[in-house]
Parts: sequence; structure tokens; C-alpha cells
Amino acid sequence: MEVILRDDVKTLGKAGELVRVKPGYARNYLLPKGLAYEATEGNKKRIAGESRARATKHAVERDEAQKIGTALAGLAITLTAKAGEGDRIFGSITAQDIAEAVAAQGHQLDKRRIDLEHPIKSLGTHLVPVRLHPDVHADLTVTVVPE
Repeated sequence: MEVILRDDVKTLGKAGELVRVKPGYARNYLLPKGLAYEATEGNKKRIAGESRARATKHAVERDEAQKIGTALAGLAITLTAKAGEGDRIFGSITAQDIAEAVAAQGHQLDKRRIDLEHPIKSLGTHLVPVRLHPDVHADLTVTVVPE
């Protein structure tokens, strides 16, 4: 059975692609969840319109993310923490702590956009990547100093 994907499906393809799947997979998973349309002429026209709208929305979001990224690129965050021997801090600095510090400087940033593999557990300067958009990334400079 041929279907047109409405959204990106990790194992199948990107939105707007025409893919061939087994009828049960389409009938029981893709179609009820709204991830695909059946490949008819009317649906091909509908998905073309949706893809144009998605492209314009994607471009606007990317432009906004680039503006935020340039503002965040020059931003330096300083956080304080109690430290012990060997510059190890008690507890850790998490994405939530960084998001709150960014908000205190006047920029809104969702903590889920901050790509911390592990919480920061030592004093010093750390480069923290921020994923603002699939195409736009920025780096924050976070300095942790002792109290």
C-alpha cells in the first residue's frame, strides 16, 4: 500500500514522501495516528499544500532561532556553588539552573533546549551547547565559581 507521510517517521522517511508499506502497518498505525494519508490524487494535492505551509513556518522559526542564537552566543553566565577539595562542587549545576540564570539576564530559554550530557560538577568555565532549532545551535559560556 502506498501512503504519503504527514510527519517524519524515523524508520520510513520525511514528511511529504510517498512510501510503500504493508497494509496492516498503514491501517493499524500510520493512518489512525495521523502520520500518513493514503496515496490518492486529492491527498497528494493536500500534502503539497501542507508541505508549503510547513516550509514557511520552518523558515520563520529558523530565523527567530538565529536571532536568539546570536543573543545567546555573546552571553556569559556565572553561577556560584559550594565547593570542596579538587574544585568539585557539592551537588551539581543542571539545565534548570542554567535556564534560570539565562532568564535572570532577560532571555527566555527552555531547559529542554540545553544539551547537557551530564550535570556540571566542577568549578571553572564550561561550554554548554544549546539546540534552538534543528538547524540552529549556540554555545553558552557557563562559569562556576565557589561561594
